[in-house]
Amino acid sequence: MKMESRLAQIGSIQEPVTGAVNFPIYHATAFRHPRLGQSTGFDYSRSQSPTRKVLEEAAAELESGDRGYACSSGMAALHTIFGLFSQGDHLLVSLDLYGGTYRLLEQIMSRYGVEASYIDTNDLKGLERLRQPNTKAILIETPTNPLMMITDLQAVSTWAKEHDLLVIVDNTLLTPFFQRPLELGADIVIHSASKYLGGHNDVLAGLIMAKGQELCDQLTFLHNSIGAVLGPQDCYLLMRGMKTLALRMERHQYNAERLAAYLADHSMVEQVFYPAMPNHPGHDIQQRQSSGNTGIFSFKMKEATMIEPILRHIKLIAFAESLGGVESLMTYPAVQTHADIPEDIRRKVGVDDRLLRLSVGIEHVEDLIADLAQAFEAADKEIHASNEV
Repeated sequence: MKMESRLAQIGSIQEPVTGAVNFPIYHATAFRHPRLGQSTGFDYSRSQSPTRKVLEEAAAELESGDRGYACSSGMAALHTIFGLFSQGDHLLVSLDLYGGTYRLLEQIMSRYGVEASYIDTNDLKGLERLRQPNTKAILIETPTNPLMMITDLQAVSTWAKEHDLLVIVDNTLLTPFFQRPLELGADIVIHSASKYLGGHNDVLAGLIMAKGQELCDQLTFLHNSIGAVLGPQDCYLLMRGMKTLALRMERHQYNAERLAAYLADHSMVEQVFYPAMPNHPGHDIQQRQSSGNTGIFSFKMKEATMIEPILRHIKLIAFAESLGGVESLMTYPAVQTHADIPEDIRRKVGVDDRLLRLSVGIEHVEDLIADLAQAFEAADKEIHASNEV
C-alpha cells in the first residue's frame, strides 16, 4: 500500500467493537485484569495505552521500523534514547545542531559522564579521526537545522557498522514521506512530532522508531522507566495530523521551492540554504536518498541591520519559533532556537546575526512572496530614512 493511503487510514480499522473510523481516546490510566496472572495487554498507561499503541504501530510502519515509541516531546524522545548510554561513553554528533539537543548534551548528559564531539557527519575521515574506543553512537541531523547540511546516510551507516556504532537519525525535517533512514542503514529514527507530523502547531510530541529486537527491548524498558510518554489526547491529535501529512508535505515543498528561488534572486539576500537548489552542498546526495524536500530553509541577509525591521514588518508570516505547521513562521536562530550554542561555535558553523530561518506553510505562495516583498521594502525604507537623519 502506498504511503498516502497508509497515512490517511491511521487508526481507521483498529477499533473492533464499534468500527469507529477515528480511533477513540482512551483516558484510562488503569485497566482491569481478567484474573490473576492475566492481562489484556494494558495494565498501566505509562507502560501502554490503547490510543498510544495505535499511534506507535503506525509510526513504526511508516519508518520501516520494528517498534515505535511516543514521547511527551522531541526532547523527551531524545533523552529516552540517551538512556542507552552510560558514564564514560562518547557520541559523534552533527556539527550544525538544534540548540536544544546541544543543551541536553552539554548541560545535562555531560553531568552523567556522556561526552560528545561535533563534526560534519558527511566527513568520513573526520569521523574516523574523532572516533574513540569508547564511542558508542553517531547522532545525525540531515538536513541539519538551520543550515541544511546533508549527510550520506548509507555511507555513514556502513562506516558506523564497521565500528559497531549505533546510527541515530533525526528525520524531523523530511518525515517518512520523503526520507526513511532505517531503510538506509540507521538503527534509530527520532522525530520532533510537534513539527511536520502533527502539522498544526497544536500538539507537543516526540517519536522514536527502531529496528532490531535487542535494541527495541532496551528502548521499551527506557520508555517505560523514564516515563516521558505521550498522553492519549495528544496521541489522537498527532494521528489526526499525520493523516494529511502527504498533502501537506507536497504543498510545503512546492511553496518552499518558490520562496527559496525568490530570495536567491533578491538583491538584499546574500545566500539561501535549501537542499532543493542545485548549487546547495549535498544536493545530489539529497536527491539520491530522499524523494522530496522539506518546507524549511534558511537565508542570510547582506546586512544584519535588516533583520529587526523585517521581523517587525512581516504580516502573513509569523515571527515565531518552531516549524512544520500549516502556518508560515520566521525565526532568528542566533537568539532563539540556537541561543544555547556558544556564539563562537555558532559563528564558526555559520549561524550568525544575518541568518533567518523560514518554515514555509501551506498558504498561497503568491501571498507569501508578497508578504516578504513588502517586509523587505519597508525595512529598506526605514534603514535609508535612518541613515539620512
